[in-house]
Amino acid sequence: MTQAYMNLSRPAAQSAAVEIGIGDAVAETFGRVDEAPSAADTDDGLLERIAANDQNAFRLLVERHIDRAYGLALRILNNRADAEDIVQDTLLKIWLHRGRWESGRAKFSTWLYRVVTNRCIDYRRQPRTEDLEQVPEVADAKPLPIEELQKHKVTSLLDAAMERLPEQQRIALILSYHENMNNSEVAEVMQTTVMAVESLLKRGRQKLRELLRRSEKDIRGSFTDD
Repeated sequence: MTQAYMNLSRPAAQSAAVEIGIGDAVAETFGRVDEAPSAADTDDGLLERIAANDQNAFRLLVERHIDRAYGLALRILNNRADAEDIVQDTLLKIWLHRGRWESGRAKFSTWLYRVVTNRCIDYRRQPRTEDLEQVPEVADAKPLPIEELQKHKVTSLLDAAMERLPEQQRIALILSYHENMNNSEVAEVMQTTVMAVESLLKRGRQKLRELLRRSEKDIRGSFTDD
């Protein structure tokens, strides 16, 4: 499904997770970054150093991209733990397959967001079983101000509407509006044409407006005076 420029055959990530992690786990395994990132440290330059087993270059690359990669995964999956797992596994493979990157064929960031996006899509398509041991977070009993309550209601309705969009429309909207990618970048990540992206965005916006209009009465009804 993913046309990658690095062979990401799935190794035993569980056993390798002790070697590489993300965020604090990387720091715990390799220590903190002992050099400041430089403008000369391009992604391809760091990947060349990583191919030569430079752990510091790996830490720099992770620090550069981890926040955005995690944010993208979180918006697609709406689950922090699942998003962390996807990003950790993806970054882990960069280290495990550190000699296989071919520079010049794609921007590393585009490749990374493509892999994260496709991994999230694949994960969402897997059958789910309820985790009986998972305890839901208890909501704060303190009442929210009316403005905050209304904002929360609108956000929840928007999230619910996004979840009901066709998958490709939803991904295109996330990449375009949340990740601030232009249509050409979205097309690269989604491995399609700019024209197809424009169509996905147009249809996605139309569908989203339709879904939100249906919810408008719910919003108004929640905040009318008795």
